[in-house]
Amino acid sequence: ELSDVDRLLNAGADKISINSSAIRHPQLIDDIAKHFGSQVCVLAVDAKQTENGWKCYLNGGRIETDKELTAWTKEAQERGAGEVLFTSMNHDGVKAGYANEALAELASQLSIPVIASGGAGQMEHFRDAFTLGKADAALAASVFHFGEIKIPELKSYLCGQGITVR
Repeated sequence: ELSDVDRLLNAGADKISINSSAIRHPQLIDDIAKHFGSQVCVLAVDAKQTENGWKCYLNGGRIETDKELTAWTKEAQERGAGEVLFTSMNHDGVKAGYANEALAELASQLSIPVIASGGAGQMEHFRDAFTLGKADAALAASVFHFGEIKIPELKSYLCGQGITVR
């Protein structure tokens, strides 16, 4: 709801992410972009590679939808989403690397930034998300929380690989 977005922005947020609410009510993307600007609206997508391609899921990955990953993210971009946060449910928590082929497909089809999520286990996985997956950013959680990868070391490694890091 727009009042929720307004409240979050007034509380100091720069951006908000929407996932299930966007699938259920795609007009919400249009409304957020119109009222607050595309830069505020991040479309979060939980998707799983199935025998029928990459399918998007609701409720934290519990309910499969008929939305196909690339088609849905393109629609969201056209509606005004400013970024896509793509979590591969096949890769999330496995620590075997990001879904680089799907990331590269999204990067080639979209003109908005794509954020990789799900799969980081070692520093090379971040490199691959940027080089092979063409991601604009990469998200990770447990490898940082549990100290498996130290952020300063990762930044140094990525710089050494010729990847621009903030």
